[in-house]
Amino acid sequence: MENKKFTVTDDLLASKSQRFLNFIIDVLIVYVIEITIGTTIIIIGDLTHSYAALNWVKSLSPIESFFFGLIILFFYYGLTEMYFSRTFAKYFTETLVVKHDGSKPNMKSIIIRTISRLIPLEPFSFLNAARGWHDALSVTYVVKKQEFIAKKKLLSLE
Repeated sequence: MENKKFTVTDDLLASKSQRFLNFIIDVLIVYVIEITIGTTIIIIGDLTHSYAALNWVKSLSPIESFFFGLIILFFYYGLTEMYFSRTFAKYFTETLVVKHDGSKPNMKSIIIRTISRLIPLEPFSFLNAARGWHDALSVTYVVKKQEFIAKKKLLSLE
């Protein structure tokens, strides 16, 4: 009996519209998290009469706020993809991050994937190619979950 190895094929890759929707939803979630953290700090500072943290949040410059958002983005993508192989947006679009052989990405791949997202204009890199820069640099793939599972089961039965 021949031992067949699973390989991600082009038919399993998430569509450009799924990828774009993932981006939009994830950016909104990161923004909501940033606003929630800032608001929580302000409320706690006001309730405890600890005005140092409250004043710090209120006085953030646009550049400081941008970097605060990048830190949140790093933790959001890093933690969700490391533990679940998907962000909340990927749950909504029923997509999943995998390695070429269909396995779950390791920590190194997720860190590279997350850091790669910080490249300017990177979110639009998948519009010209089947995979974005954060996919190519981390050697990962975003696949349609149901088709991926079905193909993996089919291959294991043969």
